[in-house]
Amino acid sequence: MDKEIRIIREPISRDKLRAIAKERFGNLVKAVVGVEQRIIALGGELYSDAEVVLAEQEGSQREHTWGINLYVEKDGEEFIEFDSVINLKPSFGNRSRGVGDPEIRTKIIGIVSALVKK
Repeated sequence: MDKEIRIIREPISRDKLRAIAKERFGNLVKAVVGVEQRIIALGGELYSDAEVVLAEQEGSQREHTWGINLYVEKDGEEFIEFDSVINLKPSFGNRSRGVGDPEIRTKIIGIVSALVKK
């Protein structure tokens, strides 16, 4: 398990997000959002590791966890990319790497906006 995965419950700055990005990919941070709990697991190499951390440490359920990329130098719609293999959840109605349900996308955007400040 990747020790660099951080569970975010309180707002962090964009500068802190940039520092997390530099640990691995440089311009982006892989993240998993626990929609029901309004938390984010940030960092690490694999979305699946962050999803496991949310499940084991926070009790998150798979149907409510969604993988995204946060591009630290971009703003607006380009800041969040809805693309992760963990989003393939045919038994929960999502058959792509994206997030097909607009309501869930809106919730994810709200959670990210509340927890990652400029």
